Amino acid sequence: MTKDHGPTIKDDETYEELRKDGASKEKAARIANAKANDKQHPSKKGGKASPYEDWTKDELEDRAAEIGIDGRSDMNKDELIKALRNH
Repeated sequence: MTKDHGPTIKDDETYEELRKDGASKEKAARIANAKANDKQHPSKKGGKASPYEDWTKDELEDRAAEIGIDGRSDMNKDELIKALRNH
């Protein structure tokens, strides 16, 4: 049985599946709420930016700073990519 995560989570089942797959609470909530909104289609979004592997390390660090990833200056390119994808 799916747990009720309160009014801030609009699709509890999707939220729980994303958490089981390793998504952060923030990311799982964002996706679950977007999926529950009839005006949004999260599965159709994305694909507009080039893959992180094509970005420079400086570009990755800038993006990590934008979203508040700690320890980014000590990370190598692969670690930055992993941190950005898991955020």
